[in-house]
Amino acid sequence: MALGNKPPTWVKDGFESYAKRMPREMSLELVQIPPPKHHSEAARFISAEGDKMLAQVDNSDWVIALDERGKQVTSRQLAGRFEDWRLAGQDVVFVVGGSDGLAPNIKQRANETLSLSALTLPHYLVRPVLAEALYRAWSIYTKHPYHRE
Repeated sequence: MALGNKPPTWVKDGFESYAKRMPREMSLELVQIPPPKHHSEAARFISAEGDKMLAQVDNSDWVIALDERGKQVTSRQLAGRFEDWRLAGQDVVFVVGGSDGLAPNIKQRANETLSLSALTLPHYLVRPVLAEALYRAWSIYTKHPYHRE
């Protein structure tokens, strides 16, 4: 799930390039949440973003907030998580915030917080990076030759 409704074509193409490679039982779906109307008070704007995003999350979902201060994992460690998610039988929802970051209520709802990089990445760039990371982890998990060490 990501905030924003009109990403550049290269973002959409990059995400879809990896999403279509995933198997049906581990499909990637991008849910875009249109940002609320901008408010002059940043805290209220971020809170409104969080409310819109939380409205799309089910109580049974395993929510992973993406934040540069989150736990960094390797591709192999992420692949190891696939088995946990499969056995839990929950939908896994990765949450990508807007340009101002994630709302506190999203961070509170999250079951865990991961980082794709110690760098701050533009929120649109996170989409194809996350899709590739998940495809790579899936390829490790299934011993597919995409990942080479």
